[in-house]
Amino acid sequence: MSTTTPSTAEGAPARGLKPNALGTSDLVFIVVAAAAPLMVMVGVAPLAIMIGGIGAPAAYVFAGVTLAIFAVGFTTMSRHLDNAGAFYSYIAVGLGRTAGVIAALVALVSYNALQIGVYGLAGVAIQGTFAEVFGIDAPWWVYAIGCILIVWYVGFRTVDFGAKFLAILLTAETALLLILAVAVVVQGGSSEGLGLDSFAPSNMFVSPMTVILPTAFAAFMGFEATVIYRSETRNPRRTIPRATYVAVAVLAGTYAFIVWAIVQAFGASGAVGAATETGVGMFFVAGETYVGSWFTTAMHLLIATSVVASLVAFHNAVTRYAVAISEEGLLPRALANTHSRTRSPYVAGAAQTMLALVIVAGFAVAKADPYSQLLIWVNTPGIFGILLLQVAAAISVVVFFRRRGTSEKVWSTVVAPIMSAVLMIVACVLAARNISFLTGTTGLVNQVLLLTIPVTCVIGFAWALWLRRNRRDVFDSVAAACETAQVS
Repeated sequence: MSTTTPSTAEGAPARGLKPNALGTSDLVFIVVAAAAPLMVMVGVAPLAIMIGGIGAPAAYVFAGVTLAIFAVGFTTMSRHLDNAGAFYSYIAVGLGRTAGVIAALVALVSYNALQIGVYGLAGVAIQGTFAEVFGIDAPWWVYAIGCILIVWYVGFRTVDFGAKFLAILLTAETALLLILAVAVVVQGGSSEGLGLDSFAPSNMFVSPMTVILPTAFAAFMGFEATVIYRSETRNPRRTIPRATYVAVAVLAGTYAFIVWAIVQAFGASGAVGAATETGVGMFFVAGETYVGSWFTTAMHLLIATSVVASLVAFHNAVTRYAVAISEEGLLPRALANTHSRTRSPYVAGAAQTMLALVIVAGFAVAKADPYSQLLIWVNTPGIFGILLLQVAAAISVVVFFRRRGTSEKVWSTVVAPIMSAVLMIVACVLAARNISFLTGTTGLVNQVLLLTIPVTCVIGFAWALWLRRNRRDVFDSVAAACETAQVS
């Protein structure tokens, strides 16, 4: 079922999501904003350097190359399917409707986990910004709730308004990172001078790198959202592949260059010590040294906006997944309703906003830590869920093209998908083995977090069986709008 059904009566309000609203640059801004580059760099890169050493920039290159290889099959398949369900639709077409139902539930849980967990980070980041810059001190949850309302409002507006909003915020945060990196390069780095030691095999192929590799993959989360906006994109068969490759390239290039530059700021011999001693303050110290005191204030402000941009991008992805799934009957069809004026999925947006409010309020009432518990505990299952969906989607590409026959290249339909599936399975295994690094805790909490997605899969399987026996019409509608692909 299309999400862009036109009005049948002249003068009546249009229905469905707004068609032809987004171009390549809009999709790139949406995807890159979801990754929150400034927050990833300031909040995670120092930890990656501390654990992985000066070879940390290479981890982002490896993750970027892997996801670019994945994008080959993913975008090739996108040209053959007309559906905005992204992972779950692709998996249904390739691996069958039962797998599609499981994937739909995993996607909903994962994207909501990634989005809602970030409200903890938003609360902490904005609390620190207001205290440092304006001298205002309020509880973290006040700022988190404020962010929820802002995200709801931007999501309620037209999708092109949201894209412009994200473009402004993303341009500002990326410019700040580049100012610092360029300043380091222009001034020649530390007393050791500039060097490429970060990419020397002796620094890249060391065991600590396997610990930080999952965090490098996590820094790209949301890049596949280009497909979710299919019904709102101009010329999607060309725009979606182009935007996907550009987004992955921009993220990989930015991350690798910025982390390399911050290593140069302290020198190959001093970077690890600086990361260990200063932690998230590493970028602030470098900024004051190479740019000036104004940089600290600007960074505090833009970290806050970076998190908001990420929240908006993930909120939009969640609501569009909900629309696609609801149109096929897996969720109440009311969630697929769009506003007559803005053409936004306002019902799904309101539902996702209420879920966020309930969870944030629950953590606040429980006096839980917004960073180590709301962010880390809620985000972690989402990371595993997305990695699992990417593996299943890659396998689906191979099965899909083998079943239907194609003139597409073997590289696009077999080699690249299999390569990316293997590499992402490795990343998933490494993430599971090093989950204590991700969560900062041990024992029962980690076991629960590791079991969340497998349990979700079991529930999804039971749901699929129930639908097949009791609601065959709904079961048969899964991915039914995907051209003439055969599903079972």
